[in-house]
Amino acid sequence: QVQLVESGGGLAQAGGSLRLSCAASEATFVVCAMGWFRQVPGKDREFVAAISRLSRDITYADSVKARFTASRDDAKNTLYLQMNSLKPEDTAVYYCACDQNAPWGIAPTNRYEYDYWGQGTQVTVSS
Repeated sequence: QVQLVESGGGLAQAGGSLRLSCAASEATFVVCAMGWFRQVPGKDREFVAAISRLSRDITYADSVKARFTASRDDAKNTLYLQMNSLKPEDTAVYYCACDQNAPWGIAPTNRYEYDYWGQGTQVTVSS
């Protein structure tokens, strides 16, 4: 079973940057397609970004495209999300997730396809 731990959340001003990390407990991380999702109270968890095995495909939600960058370091079993030009509407709890069954080269955007989830890290952007 893959355990995921997010870090790097916190408070930022609008226009600022944060970098989230997601550390995986197992070397099986390398076979995971990885995703970032976010959730605010009272709303569904929404897709932010996803990256396939070996970073062959990276997909972003329209709301974060050109501002956020997802990457992974398989040697370190770690997923990253670089968030630039932050906006107050980016405020949410951010979760990373692993899909062990994603086809090669596919970065799933559907949260129900993911098997393992981290506990989340809070990101708050002030205006």
